[in-house]
Amino acid sequence: MIRNLRVLLLAALAAAAGACTAPAGRNPHPARSVILIASDGLSADVVRRNPGALPPIEALCARGASTLEARSVLPSSSAVNWATLLMGAGPEMHGFTEWGSRTPEVEPIAVSEYGIFPGIFGEVRRQRPEAVTGVFYSWEGIGYLYEREAVDENFSADADDEAVCREACRFIAGRRPDLAFVYFAEPDYTGHAYGWESPEYLAMCRKIDSLVGRVVACVDERMDPSETVIVFTADHGGIGTGHGGKSMSEMQVPYVLVGPGIGAGETISREVMRYDNAPTIAWLLGLEAPDLWRGKNVLR
Repeated sequence: MIRNLRVLLLAALAAAAGACTAPAGRNPHPARSVILIASDGLSADVVRRNPGALPPIEALCARGASTLEARSVLPSSSAVNWATLLMGAGPEMHGFTEWGSRTPEVEPIAVSEYGIFPGIFGEVRRQRPEAVTGVFYSWEGIGYLYEREAVDENFSADADDEAVCREACRFIAGRRPDLAFVYFAEPDYTGHAYGWESPEYLAMCRKIDSLVGRVVACVDERMDPSETVIVFTADHGGIGTGHGGKSMSEMQVPYVLVGPGIGAGETISREVMRYDNAPTIAWLLGLEAPDLWRGKNVLR
């Protein structure tokens, strides 16, 4: 009985989460749109060690604020970090704890009306009911980690990053979304097959870099740069042919923000964790971040 009451209370808290705001409050000059571009397994090391090898990603860094010291949560694996990135809290709160989590292994602190811990897409739908949103991904595991019912267009193409790029550009050009998430599954597969320090991994990073460049070009051409922010990041790096551990090669990833009011070529000097992404996007869009979220807006 006590457990049932607790679950009901937590559900009620989640439903009311929007009434509680983070101390930072709303952005007085919000962006109309945020385009989140992400690459699975693209390490900070590959950017550091290969200057000039990834022109579109390096160009984003030059246009905005960036860091190569953003950290994953532990374990430094995929589902746990993508959930963290979209939900503004760590695995001990949202419950997704493993590489391929499809449902929470730990009971979430709270759940929203969408049946999972409150995330950025649910908050956009609640606070901007008319918002246009889309998620495009090439690893099916992403589909379990956000509020699909809150999103206008969900596109999945298993291991086909080219298709993700094509469909995301179509959507961005045609719908000019308030929030879009464009996820590329590589170079993670290549890192596992050949190693994170291998020539094959670098070559795949170059391919992903070119896809990132195509999405950025589409945004630049079809969205208003005075009201659009581009975010680029990853979930984890790697060492040898794996990840999940505690080394900085596994944990550190790029985090880049480009848009109005963000200084060109700046370094983000404060610490950046995966759970800071959702609160940062919320602030950029002028939304109130749920008090349940533990991350912070990295721009304040």
